[in-house]
Amino acid sequence: MADSERRRWPVNPDTGEPIPPRETPGYYPGYHTLDQQAFWDAATRDTIRTRVHDVPPIRFFTAEEAALLTAICARVLPQDDRDEAHRIPIVNHIDARLFENRHEGYRYEDMPPDREAHRLGLSGIDAVARHLFQEGFRKLLPEEQDAVLLTLHEGRPPAGQEIWARMPVHRYWMLLVGDVVAVYYAHPWAWDEIGFGGPAYPRGYFRLERGEPEPWEKAEQRYLWRAPASARSEESCDIGLSGHEAAPGRGGKQ
Repeated sequence: MADSERRRWPVNPDTGEPIPPRETPGYYPGYHTLDQQAFWDAATRDTIRTRVHDVPPIRFFTAEEAALLTAICARVLPQDDRDEAHRIPIVNHIDARLFENRHEGYRYEDMPPDREAHRLGLSGIDAVARHLFQEGFRKLLPEEQDAVLLTLHEGRPPAGQEIWARMPVHRYWMLLVGDVVAVYYAHPWAWDEIGFGGPAYPRGYFRLERGEPEPWEKAEQRYLWRAPASARSEESCDIGLSGHEAAPGRGGKQ
C-alpha cells in the first residue's frame, strides 16, 4: 500500500494509526441492508438491486470529461475509508441523469441547463487548477485538488471568469455537491454505512418512538476517529450565499 494512500485514511486518535479501508465504514459494522430483500416487494427489490449490479455506462460525458469528474468526485466525497470493491460509482449515475436529461426539482433562472452547467463547471475547475498549479486538475496532488475546489466553495475562483459569468459559481457548486451526495446516498452500501434499514414499504416500521432500532437493524457502535492531517473537512467558512437564500435546493424557473 502506497504511503500516499495511507495518508488519506482516517486516523485512530488513541494510537495515531490510520484506519484501513473496510467493506462497510461507519458505525454499523457487519450490517447489510440488502439482507432484508425478502421483505421488499418485487419492484422495490429490483430497483435497489439495479443500483448495485447494473452500473450504467458513460454515455453523456466524453472519456476525458468522465475522468476529470471522477477525480473531482473523489475529493468532493472521498471514499478512502471504503475498500476498492465497495466504492460507490458516482460519475456513472450523474452521467445517466444527464444523458436521459432528467431534472430533479427546479433550476435557477440564472443557471444554464444541467447538461451545460456540468460541462462548463468541469472547464472552470480545470482552469482554476492551471491558474493555481500550472497543471490540469487530474494531475494535482489531493491537497492541491482540495485547494482548487475550496475556491469554488468560497465563491471566489481565481480563473475561468468567462465561465462564471455564464453561471454563478455558488449555484454550480451546490449543483455538483447535490448530485454527488444524491447518488452516494441512493446506494444500499451507503445505507449500510449510516444504519438505514431500507424501504419502509411494504413491511413498515414498528418502533416509532425513542429512536430505537428496528428488530432487523443494527445498534450503533460509535468509535473515535479523526480526519487525516491533510484533510480540510474540519474547516468552515461562508460559501458566499447572499441574504437569507437557502443553500440547498434549486428554486426558480425550470
